[in-house]
Parts: sequence; C-alpha cells; structure tokens
Amino acid sequence: MSGWEVFLQQLIIGLSNGMIIALIALGYTMVYGIVELINFAHGDLFMLGSFLALTIVGLCTALPVFVVVLLLLTLTPLFSGGLNWLVDRLAYRHLRHSIRLAPLVSAIGVSFVFLNVGLLWGGVPMDVFGLGKAAAAPKDFPVLVSNDNLLGDATVQFTAKDALVFVVTIPLMIGLTWFVKRTRTGKAMRAVAQDQTAAELMGINVDRVVGQTFLIGGGLAGVASVVFALYNNTIYFQMGYRAGMDAFTAAVLGGIGSLPGAVLGGLCIGLARAFSDQYIATGWTNVIVFTILVLVLVFRPAGILGSKHREKV
Repeated sequence: MSGWEVFLQQLIIGLSNGMIIALIALGYTMVYGIVELINFAHGDLFMLGSFLALTIVGLCTALPVFVVVLLLLTLTPLFSGGLNWLVDRLAYRHLRHSIRLAPLVSAIGVSFVFLNVGLLWGGVPMDVFGLGKAAAAPKDFPVLVSNDNLLGDATVQFTAKDALVFVVTIPLMIGLTWFVKRTRTGKAMRAVAQDQTAAELMGINVDRVVGQTFLIGGGLAGVASVVFALYNNTIYFQMGYRAGMDAFTAAVLGGIGSLPGAVLGGLCIGLARAFSDQYIATGWTNVIVFTILVLVLVFRPAGILGSKHREKV
C-alpha cells in the first residue's frame, strides 16, 4: 500500500468506528441534556444488546441472512430501549429530586448489575455461546455481512460491513435530529432540558418525557450493539467499559448535551484511534485520545459544540 492508500484505509476504519461510538454517545448526551445524569450503565446496556443479538442469531440459524439482520435491528433496540426505560422507572426516577450523588451512584450500581447479567448470559448452553463452557471468554459473532471489497481489486478495502455502518447510522442520526427539532415530543424534551419546573407548569409530563428519553437512548445503544457485532464479529461481557468510556469521552469532547456534538465527538475519537494505531503505536492510542480531550477542554471547557450556561442555584 502507498502512503495515500494507507491514509484512506485508516480514514474508512476511523469513520466506521466513530459512527458506532457516536450512536452510543447520543444516548449519554440525551439523558444528560435533560436530567443531568451521567448514566454509567449505558455502556453495559450496549453490551447486553450485543448478547441478545448473538442469542437471536443462535435461534434463527434456519432463516435467510437478511431476515436475521432485520430481526437484529428491530428486536435489539426494543430490548435495550425497554430495559433502559425500566431502569429509569424503577431506580433513577425515585432519586431525581435527591442529592446529585445518589443517581450517579445508582447508575454505577446498575452498571455492575448489567455486567454480571452479561457474565451469566455468556454461560447459556447454546452453540453460539460455546455451550456455556467459558462464560467470561469472548464470543465469536457469526459473519452475516460479507467481507468482500466493494471496490473490486483496489488496494483500499471498503466492505459491505463499512457500508452497513454508514447506511444504518447516518439516516438514524438525521432522523433523531429531525425528531428532536420538529416533533411535539422533541419540543417537550427541549423544554424539559431548559427548565423542568417551567415545563411542568406548562402542562408537560416531565416523568413521561424523561422516560421517553431513556427509551430512545437505549434504543440507540441497541442499534449500536448490532452494528458493532456485525462489524467486529467479537463480543465479550466487559466490552461495555471500553465502549462506554469512548462514548462518554466523545460526548464530553463534542459538548455533552449537544446531539451534533456527540456525533462530532464520536467521529473525532474514531479517527484519532485509527490514525494513532497506524502512525504512532497501539499502546499510545488512549494517551492520544485523552490528550486531545484535555486540550479541547482547556480551550473549550464546554466542548467543541457545547454552550456555556450558568448553574442554577
């Protein structure tokens, strides 16, 4: 490969991974933008979504591949969104008017619960889980999307997997932006984000709006888990920590609470990781990523697209 071809290859890899990170980061930033809660369980919710996806694949081996992929992209977001909504309903909602530390600690607790559910899930006696003989071991996700190069004999690889990432994530991000800006529910979300008390006085059901936000954020994590599994073909019960850290970093880098900021932050993290792995060293990748984060926050404390606001007391 020439230097230019290597650059293009890493650009494709960085953009593909960056879009997956952006999908997870959107869930973080939506919840924070409305209730100012850093939902540390979000990464492990993403992990559970990938485990459900593998379970569905194991149960649907007789179906055509495109049907299986459609089932994954339908059932997994419903599961992840519903689980996220349930956690808010049973845990976070009751702590919403407590001290700020209480919801944060509860989110860490839910993260550990999800982590252990993933460990137990890995022991399910199914062929796709290795008959449950090594619950903690990484699981191979079947290759459902072709690795063939869509560019023919070109040295640069752009596969159906890369195309899948773009085809799924870009319309989803555009649709989410339209939903928040144009629909009645989206306007209610923005009103609650600005001032919950004023929104409630105007007749908006704040608890319902927050629940819908958790539902949508969880659904995005579910889509991301399917795309990640189809793209990387390996999942494991601790993957939520790495994915969650990248997504949280992306949300902060872009400006937590900003939807375009989450997308921009995800793309920045994906590209930084790809180019660092290629041109510097894999061992320095995390250093590079968090150095970029620190430098941005030094000069833009609210993030690249974040807006400054006074804390209400």
